[in-house]
Amino acid sequence: MENFEHRWCVIMCGGIGSRFWPYSTEEKPKQFIDFLGTGRSLLQMTFDRVKEVVPVGNIVIVSGERYRNLIKEQLPEVTVDNILLEPMRRNTAPCIAWASNYIYAKDPKALILVTPSDHVVMNQREFEKVVNRGFEFARENDSLLTIGIHPNRPETGYGYIHIGEKVGNEIYQVSKFTEKPDLETAKSFLASGDYLWNAGIFIWSAESIIGALEEFLPEEQEAFHNYYNHIGWQTEPLSEIFGRCRSISIDYAVMEKADNVYVEKADMGWSDLGTWSALHSLKEKDAEGNSSINARILSREAGNNIVMTDCGKTVAISGLENYIVADSADALLICPMADEQQIKSFVEHLGK
Repeated sequence: MENFEHRWCVIMCGGIGSRFWPYSTEEKPKQFIDFLGTGRSLLQMTFDRVKEVVPVGNIVIVSGERYRNLIKEQLPEVTVDNILLEPMRRNTAPCIAWASNYIYAKDPKALILVTPSDHVVMNQREFEKVVNRGFEFARENDSLLTIGIHPNRPETGYGYIHIGEKVGNEIYQVSKFTEKPDLETAKSFLASGDYLWNAGIFIWSAESIIGALEEFLPEEQEAFHNYYNHIGWQTEPLSEIFGRCRSISIDYAVMEKADNVYVEKADMGWSDLGTWSALHSLKEKDAEGNSSINARILSREAGNNIVMTDCGKTVAISGLENYIVADSADALLICPMADEQQIKSFVEHLGK
């Protein structure tokens, strides 16, 4: 692959996945858990996926200090220098700004893939094709490229991208971003054929993203640039830099403002795995549509449920339709899938 040595990947690994409580907790968020029964956590599956298109030594993990040991345990191949531990959460823009300046200081010619740690991609070959095409586009153009997924349902939990003029093989100008529409709007987007799901996966050159950060996040960019421009000198601690950073996503901070934003169409079996129902859709099911993780289900007049335990126990369910049953070591969740957005409020209540 051309310029393979200049390819880098940033895996964002700082979320807590509260919608997957009681399994996903602040102590061990969902990216560190094997939800698909593959023997590999979501983070490890992401690492396995990207190491086919990026040198292992160029894979950078950005996470929180409290997850240092989990990352080292699950990804022993990643060097200590390439594990960037945020002193506090500040959303994706500061995360990407920090990692981009770290990479740029090492390799000004870098091409960077940015991906969350907790997404699922079922078609590895198509993923590689999409990323290789994206890297080539980023190498030849001053561009900020995002990956757009062909929608197959009127999903209200995803952001959408309205595509504009075609500029290359499966690559288009971005006309507009739309955040999580209502159901009727989502149906109209699906019917038009001109909208893609926003996967939150990006490809750009280090030079292009640094230029965008200088324009749209100048204070944050200056702070991170100075941090790496004066390595070995007495600089301000990262905690002070992050303390001044706005908590803002890269979409709001940069992508919705820049004029060199493009989207690459992709159909690679992608899911952001943001909810129990999303996990249920990916898992194999019995004749009644029930799926299980580390559990044996006995069902009677019960269908389209997802059941998870931490010890392989038998769970008998009767009369349940479209429910989540999640039994961890210290908590039990029984919740209709239709109400799963309330799970986050349970977590907030427990925190209080």
